[in-house]
Amino acid sequence: MAHRGRACLYIFSGLPGAGKTSLAQKLARSVGAAYLRIDTIEQGLRDLCGTQVQGEGYRLAYRIAADNLQLGVSVVADSCNPIELTRNEWMVVATDCAVDYLNIEVHCSDAIEHRRRIETRTSTVVGLKLPTWQEVVDREFDVWTTQPIRIDTAGRTESESFVELSASINIPAEAQESGMPPLADRLPDPHQ
Repeated sequence: MAHRGRACLYIFSGLPGAGKTSLAQKLARSVGAAYLRIDTIEQGLRDLCGTQVQGEGYRLAYRIAADNLQLGVSVVADSCNPIELTRNEWMVVATDCAVDYLNIEVHCSDAIEHRRRIETRTSTVVGLKLPTWQEVVDREFDVWTTQPIRIDTAGRTESESFVELSASINIPAEAQESGMPPLADRLPDPHQ
């Protein structure tokens, strides 16, 4: 469990279209954490290095997360995190940095709603090809060997889901309502 005043690694997991990115971004804003999105990192590797990406995106994210955690900055890690290997590797990052971590699984229990989300969404990462519904259904997703915080977004608004998440991880109401700007918005613009 996270302790007030200490850096924490918030490890999001879940299938595409479950709502994890929306909740992860909202959490990062609320607690003033650095935000790492595997989709962005992997697409950047594809675009900049012209490489097929397997586990490189996760491994790069682990290093960036560790740099921030060692500075005392909490990190929100946004990824499908579908297999036991990556889940364990995220926990090792937190343990090696001597910080707390929370595993948060976001899912949509209503298959019809989940499919609609997949089939109607657009990519927010330039160049990223989104998965089809069949690819989401066929995706490997290991059963948890530990107990994550589970948030079911089916039939709920983003705000309703975030209220549940906030209560589950003890975010004070004032942080939920005001929310700090994302870390990038608090840093000086290097291009000015």
